[in-house]
Amino acid sequence: MPRPQPHLEEVLASEPGSHIAALFDFDGTIIAGYSATAMLREKLQRREMSVEEIAETANVIAQHSLGAIGFSGLMSGAAKFMKGVEEERFVQFGEELYKKHIARKIYPETRAIIEAHQAKGHRVAIISSATIYQIEPTARDLGISDIKCSAYEIEDGVFTGDIIRPLCFGEGKVIAAEELAAEYGLDLDQSYFYSDSDDDIELLERVGKPRPLNPNMKLKAIADERNWPVQRFASRGTPSWVDYTRTIYATGSLIGAFAAGLPIWALTRSQREAVNFSMGLFGDFATAITGVELEVEDERHLWSSRPCIFIFNHQSKADVMILAKLIRRDMGGVGKKEIKDIPILGKLMEWGGTVFVDRADGKSAIKAMEPLVEAIQKEGKSICIAPEGTRSLTPKLEPFKKGAFHLAMQAGVPIVPIVIHNATDVAPKNEFVMRPATVRVTVLPPVETSDWQVKTLNAHVRDVRNMFLRTLGQPEETVAESVAKEAAPTAKPEKAPKKAATKKPPAKKKPTPRKAKKA
Repeated sequence: MPRPQPHLEEVLASEPGSHIAALFDFDGTIIAGYSATAMLREKLQRREMSVEEIAETANVIAQHSLGAIGFSGLMSGAAKFMKGVEEERFVQFGEELYKKHIARKIYPETRAIIEAHQAKGHRVAIISSATIYQIEPTARDLGISDIKCSAYEIEDGVFTGDIIRPLCFGEGKVIAAEELAAEYGLDLDQSYFYSDSDDDIELLERVGKPRPLNPNMKLKAIADERNWPVQRFASRGTPSWVDYTRTIYATGSLIGAFAAGLPIWALTRSQREAVNFSMGLFGDFATAITGVELEVEDERHLWSSRPCIFIFNHQSKADVMILAKLIRRDMGGVGKKEIKDIPILGKLMEWGGTVFVDRADGKSAIKAMEPLVEAIQKEGKSICIAPEGTRSLTPKLEPFKKGAFHLAMQAGVPIVPIVIHNATDVAPKNEFVMRPATVRVTVLPPVETSDWQVKTLNAHVRDVRNMFLRTLGQPEETVAESVAKEAAPTAKPEKAPKKAATKKPPAKKKPTPRKAKKA
């Protein structure tokens, strides 16, 4: 059963209106843990810190932990080592940090609360003591444009080694909230502030609806005393031994499931029936042991037009067991060639009907999928493909590649879209551990491809992708955007994938919320 989420339910039942603010702390509230810790760890791994800087950083952190210096001293210590460094380097570092560490730390429950506030028309903003470089990529992912945060002083695009005061900490967060209220006409007495720390007590007391999330011990005691509603999330952060055990058993169950199918193969001489049995068994066992429950809408479309090409949005490694449980039999798949080299797993997937392709070589990938046309037409198999080509960092849909659509046209079969709403709740990209969650799945009606032509394929791909976007509640791609994308020089990866990959990417623009420096 889904865990109750009182904060989310409260927002869903709340008054709509842009005069209400939903303010969020960042570390421990939107993400599990501390972005500064991830930043420090990444710099150490890159060996970008001198011995002197490591020693001084450790000393400053120790003094702050013991209460010898405040947050201002901590920030000043960090700023000193940034003197003379170009800001653009930190902008790029923040983007890389997000992709490698931060994206998978976002609490799905907090994401849901933010989306609920946005749906109500509330003004959503982040007010954090962290810096813009730690926050901005996550804010962009969540659709949040208003950020108030601590800032380093910059002159001519270079850090001076000093900080901008007041910092966005303690009373500084109240000042930041008042600035937002004045700018947008917000009523803070009707507004929310979500935080995990008693360091934010000033702003929690200032708003009308203080909402502790994952509170530390001091904030939990204050919340209990004042009857503030509290909620904790276990979907991110340090996994328990139970989480590791679930994950290991679920991953290993693929081997056990195929072993269980061997007697069927030996006695009936039917590899297909053995694989069908093993695939269904794997899907049932793996989802059960990881605590993954499926809420499937329009499941009938999974069976109405076989054989077909099943396409799905790829969010998580949990997608494999989800699809096995849904499709169950007479299926093949496409995977990246690197999987084939994994001992045992690669052989099992190949035996189960997976074709491995080189994603960097378009011609090779197309040639490798030729046997799939025969499997569809002569054996009646359905093929499962992720048109994004790889897992996405967030629930946001990535661009579609055309391989699945070419295959459907060549085989003369329909496409059945499987929209997975929240598999990232189970295991986001780059995360080993899988955790219990209720995953929503919508199976859309089959899309006929019999009248498709190669010259109109781009429009068909856009239309199908828009079906996913509508179902996920994300903005659709317009015809103008599609035409612009087709006209772009880099929009021909199939013809020259290696050459295109060597082009220098355009420099990213600086984050837009420069108002953060005032806070």
